[in-house]
Parts: sequence; C-alpha cells; structure tokens
Amino acid sequence: MAKAPLDLTTGPIGRNLFLFALPILAGNIAQSLNGSVNAVWVGRYLGEAALTATANANNIMFFLIGSVFGIGMAATILIGQAMGARDIVQARRVMGTSATFFIGLSVVIAVAGWWLSHPLLAAMGTPAESLPLAEAYLRIIFLAMPTLYAFAFLSSALRGVGDSRTPFRFLLLSVVLDIGFNPLLIFGIGPFPQLGIAGAAWATLIAQTLSLIGLLWYMRNKRHVLWLGRKDMAMFRIDTTILRALVVKGVPMGLQMVLISLSMILMMSMVNGYGTDTAAAYGASLQLWTYVQMPAMAIGAACSSMAAQNVGAGNWDRVRGTARSGVLYNFLLTGVLILPLILLDRYTLALFLPEASQSLEVARHLNHIAVWSFLFFGVNFVISGVVRSTGAVFPPLLILAASLWGIRVPFAELLQDNWGADAVWWSFPVSSFCAMLMSLAYYRWGGWRKAHMLPAQRGEMAAPAEVPAMPPSPVADPNPEAPPTAAPAPTPSRAGQRPSAARISPHAGKR
Repeated sequence: MAKAPLDLTTGPIGRNLFLFALPILAGNIAQSLNGSVNAVWVGRYLGEAALTATANANNIMFFLIGSVFGIGMAATILIGQAMGARDIVQARRVMGTSATFFIGLSVVIAVAGWWLSHPLLAAMGTPAESLPLAEAYLRIIFLAMPTLYAFAFLSSALRGVGDSRTPFRFLLLSVVLDIGFNPLLIFGIGPFPQLGIAGAAWATLIAQTLSLIGLLWYMRNKRHVLWLGRKDMAMFRIDTTILRALVVKGVPMGLQMVLISLSMILMMSMVNGYGTDTAAAYGASLQLWTYVQMPAMAIGAACSSMAAQNVGAGNWDRVRGTARSGVLYNFLLTGVLILPLILLDRYTLALFLPEASQSLEVARHLNHIAVWSFLFFGVNFVISGVVRSTGAVFPPLLILAASLWGIRVPFAELLQDNWGADAVWWSFPVSSFCAMLMSLAYYRWGGWRKAHMLPAQRGEMAAPAEVPAMPPSPVADPNPEAPPTAAPAPTPSRAGQRPSAARISPHAGKR
C-alpha cells in the first residue's frame, strides 16, 4: 500500500520541507539527464543537422510546456489551500475544472501544431537542411502534448495534497522508458521500425503515455482523494470562478518563465559579440548552471505547496517557518553545489571544453564571478514561492522584471565599454542580489498576506451529495500503517464555502 502524503500543516517544518523537496529535485535532475542522453543518440548517430532539428523543435515544446507552468502552479496552490482548510469538496472541484481545462487546451494545441509545425519552424529560421527533420520530429511531439500536459497537471495536483513522491516515481518511469525506446525506434532494433529522428519523438510519446496510464491507474487503485471516477463526472464541469483564478493567477507565474527566457536570449546575443571562445565558455558555464539552480527551483516549488496548505489552515506561524527553512536549505544545498564547481572548475568545465582551449580559462573566470548569483537567486525563488501561496502573484513578477530588465540587462549594456565582457558576468550577481533584497522587503512589508486565490465572496458550494462520503473509520484507509486521524472540526474555507464534513485522508472511495 502507498504511504500517505505528507501533512504539511503539522510536524517539523524543516524536515517535512526537505522530504517534500527531494523528489522534486530528483525529478528535475532526471529530466535534464534524459535530455542529455537523447541529445547524444541524435547528435552522435544522426548528425549535426538532426541535432539542430531537435534543438529547434524542443524550443517550441519547452515554450508550450512553460506557458502552462503558471496555470499548473495555480492549481497546486488552490488544491493546497483547500486541503489545508479541510475542504475536500473544493479540492476535488479544482481537480475537475483544471483537468477539463488542461485536456481541452492540449487537444487544441495538438491539432493546431500538427498543421503549423512547418510555418513555426520556418519562422524561427531553422536551417534548410534541418527543416524537414525538425518538422518530422515536431509533429510527433505535438501529438504527445495531451499526455505531456496531463502528466504535468497531475503532478502539480498531487503536490498540492502533499505528495511529491508519486509524481517522481512515474516521472522516473517515463525517463527510463524514453531513454530505452530512443535507440530502438531510431535505429529499428529488433521488432521495432527504423524511424530515424521521428523515433526520438515517438519514444517521448510512448514513454509519457505509458507513465500517464500508470499514474492514473495508481490513483484509482489507491483510492486517492483527487481521483474522479464515473460517479464524479459532474466535477468535470467548468467552474468559472476556479477557471478565472487559474488563468488570472497562473498567467503572471508563467510570465516569469518567459521573462527569464527572453533575458537569457539577450545575454547570449551580447556574449556572441565577443567571439567564439567567449561564447563557448559561456555555453559551458550554462550547462553547469542548469544543475546549480535546481535546488532553489525544487525548494521554491515545495515552499509553495507547504505554504498554501498552511494558508488554507490559517497557520501563519508555519508559513513564516516555511520561508525561514526554505532560505536555509537554499543556502545549504546550492552552496554544496557551488563550492566544488569553484574548487574543481578546471575539471568540471573541461567536461564541455578541450583542456587546451582558450575558452576554458574564460569559463573559469566568468564562473568565479557569476556562479555565486544562484545563492541570491534561490532566496528570491523561495520567497516568491511563499508569497504566491496566498494569491499574490503580481509582485514576484514585477520584482523579477525589475531585476532582469531594470538592472541586469542595463548593467551589462552600459558597462561593457569600460568593463568588457566582465560587465555581463557581474550583471548576474548584482541583479540577483537586488532581486533578493526586493523579495525580502516585500515579504516583510508587503500586503501578500491579504491576497486571495479566489474572490472573498465565493459562490455556492457543491451539495455534499456530489462527493461520496469519506470512509468514517481508519479501517477503510488503504494505508494501515498510518495512525488513525480524528475528524477535524468543519472549517470554513477562506472563500466562504460550506465546509466538507469529510475527514482529510489521502484516499477516497474507489469509483
């Protein structure tokens, strides 16, 4: 039987936050390694044109996935707040509305993308020799969008109830399947057809579909509280209030990813002006920085879920404790990664650059200056994760915009005449430090505690008959090792809904 999700409203804050963040961090690392392994298969055995094709197609895929990142995070916060408030009905309604929205959106994108793949790639300036390969790859990736979106949404929803282990397990399954199917479908090994570059895309589609089916089966078999079966079809009707919250609160969170991507593109264009050696050095450093920033991203996501549940429960002391523990873990985990990258930089950067290359010394120099910025970046990520748990999503967006486009880009542009490329490198710690100060100031004096994900005067709740009653006895709980929990007193949600009389359990009756 599966273990119950962590109850993020009770127990040691630091320990629970760490245990909750670890699977998220491991999942991020697994996905990055998956991309690296797949790039090896395509680049080494299909050639540079094929590797260029997948790079161009993946840019579109990452943009499409990143564009709904914020909406998935909004669903996480809404479900987390409902679970913290012991409002099972509301959590399940959010689940139903979000599922309908994500499935509908993904189907539209899949159909449109099949026909628009060529124009999109051409508009990006994909090289002529890579364009047919990229189109063959991207069309299959668009077919995979429904499963990619559904898996990302379910992972966000499960984190909202305090379960980060289950999404990681099925993400790991997806990564293993993807890596395994790649050579089989690219080269046509055994009974599999030889599909070339399209085989890499089919591997992603098959791996994601099998993992999604496994995750859905798991939720149904374990009688998860968020599982909506045949008797719950009414839950899939769009609740306009919830949908409005998903979009209005989710879009600003998604825009943060867009701002980061655009600023990195502009910084790359500045670096390109200093020649191949400097550009290669910066590219090698970026490979390392991808992993350095992962602890902060995982801790920030964990802080959002933990803070959301405690906001729903009204445990403001635990919300503050979440922020303190998140900042501490950021410094510890990020620092543990940065230190060896500084002490052993000649060896770590040599993984991507020849030892005799002039780029290696440039990379060591810029890495010593810029890599420390991720300590400050991590604090900003943690604080943003905490404050947006109430629904305060615009201030973190404005702080990020100010630090990137009001400080980093102008700093790098204006000081290059005097500092050269060092102006670009120093712009990272300077802007990240300023972002940290702004985030801490907003956390201390801002009005984020008064924000709401949903309007304060929420409309009518569903009748209790819409959701079958939870098992009243711990005997029915499929996790017999967990101690029985007494039913909490009915707690009104912050939006004024009627409370659910059901006790909180990670599982509901099987449909």
